[in-house]
Amino acid sequence: MPDLLLELRSEEIPARLQRKAAGDLRKLVTDALVEAGLTYEGAREYWTPRRLTLDIRGLKARSADVREERKGPRTDANEKAIEGFLRGAGLASVSEAHVHSDPKKGDFYVAHIVKTGRAAEEIIADVMPGIIRNFPWPKPMRSGAASARPGALRWVRPLQSIVCLFGSETEETRVVPFAVDGIVAGNVTYGHRFHAPEPITVRRFDDYAAALEKAKVILDAERRKQIIATDAANIAFANGLELVEDEGLLEEVSGLVEWPQVLMGTFEEEFLAIPPEIIRLTIKTNQKCFVTRPAGGGEGLSNHFVLVSNIEAKDGGKEIVHGNGKVVRARLSDARHFWTRDQHDLPDLETLTASAEKFGLDLGKPLDQRMAKLDALNVTFHAKLGTQGERVQRIRALAAELAVVTGADPALVDRAVVLAKADLRTEAVGEFPELQGIMGRKYALLQGEDPAVAEAIEDHYKPQGPSDRVPTDPVAITVALADKLDTLVGFWAIDEKPTGSKDPYALRRAALGTIRVLLEKGVRVPLRELIARHARQIGRQFADSGRGYVIKHNTDGSLTATRKRDMEVLSEFYGNKQFDRDLLEPALAEGRLAYDIGEPRQRSFVPAVSDLVSDLLSFLHDRLKVYLRDLGARHDLIDAVLTPDSDDLLMVARRVEALTAFITSEDGKNLLAGTKRATQLLAAEEKKGTVVADGVAVDLFRLPAEEDLNAAIVIATREAADAVAGEDFRSAMEALSKLRAPVDRFFDDVLVNDEDAAIRANRLALLAAIRAATGTVADFSKIAG
Repeated sequence: MPDLLLELRSEEIPARLQRKAAGDLRKLVTDALVEAGLTYEGAREYWTPRRLTLDIRGLKARSADVREERKGPRTDANEKAIEGFLRGAGLASVSEAHVHSDPKKGDFYVAHIVKTGRAAEEIIADVMPGIIRNFPWPKPMRSGAASARPGALRWVRPLQSIVCLFGSETEETRVVPFAVDGIVAGNVTYGHRFHAPEPITVRRFDDYAAALEKAKVILDAERRKQIIATDAANIAFANGLELVEDEGLLEEVSGLVEWPQVLMGTFEEEFLAIPPEIIRLTIKTNQKCFVTRPAGGGEGLSNHFVLVSNIEAKDGGKEIVHGNGKVVRARLSDARHFWTRDQHDLPDLETLTASAEKFGLDLGKPLDQRMAKLDALNVTFHAKLGTQGERVQRIRALAAELAVVTGADPALVDRAVVLAKADLRTEAVGEFPELQGIMGRKYALLQGEDPAVAEAIEDHYKPQGPSDRVPTDPVAITVALADKLDTLVGFWAIDEKPTGSKDPYALRRAALGTIRVLLEKGVRVPLRELIARHARQIGRQFADSGRGYVIKHNTDGSLTATRKRDMEVLSEFYGNKQFDRDLLEPALAEGRLAYDIGEPRQRSFVPAVSDLVSDLLSFLHDRLKVYLRDLGARHDLIDAVLTPDSDDLLMVARRVEALTAFITSEDGKNLLAGTKRATQLLAAEEKKGTVVADGVAVDLFRLPAEEDLNAAIVIATREAADAVAGEDFRSAMEALSKLRAPVDRFFDDVLVNDEDAAIRANRLALLAAIRAATGTVADFSKIAG
């Protein structure tokens, strides 16, 4: 079967876009061909800094004929209906139609339409211009003289040539004829722009790839990566060094070169006094180079770096190394300047006194000065959530509460919170935002902070993803939790929640980070109360800062504002009407509520605290389900344990773990079978509206099985409650599993739906007692099996 070779050669394709663009090209082309009736055996995409290539093997030479049967009107229909049918079916006269008979509907016309298949080349020529014109580049551009015309081609960088060849191994390939914006598809490509600028005529993929390699272009990106990684490791080893591996940089560099040449450069050893993180980022960001370290030397770096050139230089790369070295030294000089400046006093200390007093800062210490500066400048965290300084104040209050739970030293926690954001005002972080927290830790240690405080400054951002490590020190755990919970509660308060795939403030990551810290570090936090208190704290802060107003809901139903102009502002907003209690009720919290005035006619209430708590807890529950399922927990067991009121996520996880282990045991099967039989019958009767007694009345028992079941329920309930109180969920389940035998005897001996309404209601109350007893552990009706 024939093959298709397609190449789109551009002036340049940014490295970050290449892999996705090649995948998009494969999907767009193969989807279009399949939709047109062509099948293929396999397709593979390739990319370099200047081209996207697609190799499709075993492509069908022609699409199949399509036979369609189109039903028409009855044979005795009016003339206009028959004419419309013939016209729609493309028939010249009624004699070309077939007559089908139906016993119920009578005789009617049917058109047998045959759509002849098309040659693959015709289909390719038809679909390719549209794919190229509508290619999903994130920021396409127009170029050249044609760009002034309406509908001019937009491409990531100027598109220079198109190769499109079709044919089998046993025949001569043919150019598929089409053109896009004056660029005509052909069989000519070009190799390395410096080493082999001459045109190359190609026929099919194998000689195309070989010709490109001869012309100093390695088409396969994975092979370029392997060459770079191997040569870089080898050149480092040859110099007694180790390469500091960086997968992201390797991917980027492989997208910058078509003919990788690995070289080694150096810089002065005096620059090694700069923290290794700064050196690495400086060299990586500015020159796309790898750093090295002494063999077995730990975290310290060497003064050698590895660069990747796209040119096979005649002098062995000496000039390339020299040029890169000059730039690296200049950038490291800048980095050393930032590092040194950050350890010196700020020039305007006299303006920072008020901020220093507010946070208890020591203006004799550089990091304290930066925190005071952050506050004094009123650096915005978010337009609706105030400044970084205000945020730090909120986190302080929240961390103080959490310290009681985590057992962290309150003084160290407070000091860590106060300094956690200070490095945002350092020049090193200003140049390299990726160093947030890392630089804060280094500067904290330099000024003599407690190691736990320094560790918390770095780790309070963690974990930043599912594979990132979780803080380990109690102080760091406390600050990390406070930081993430403040983020979540704050953005819920201003109704900036994730929607669909959009999550601009990384709130899903903050929620997962919170869950991982709680579960992996064994922290028990009553989230409902904590979130509610923090939401009210945010409301009070809105009011105190002048961005909002606090409305007091009095016990007599009246409303009172805490600021002089509040009532006037609200009256204006509601069109000078008297306040309607029902109108404001949905927005009112239990005591005080922040009111965000915003722009005129765009004012809105912060959500009622109870609504905010429930909604945020639901969001955390969804993240918890994902986390537990990733660990292997069954979704039905999670649902059985998790309720809308569950706010101790650690206990939820432990219950799921215990239930998972228990439910497969013999006792677990007994508990599940007995409970389901009782609860399903009870639910069915409740659905029908059958009366269920509020409690079990022993004087209404008529059979020993009722007495035995009631006694077993009392014992099992007490034992299960004691076990739950001791957080021994397996013992609680074992206690409840003893209900199986009396439940079975009850159903064997007792007719629940007795004719006597009182007896029936009492027996249903027994079943309700079973459900209540087992409900202290899990909702067994949600468990499959």
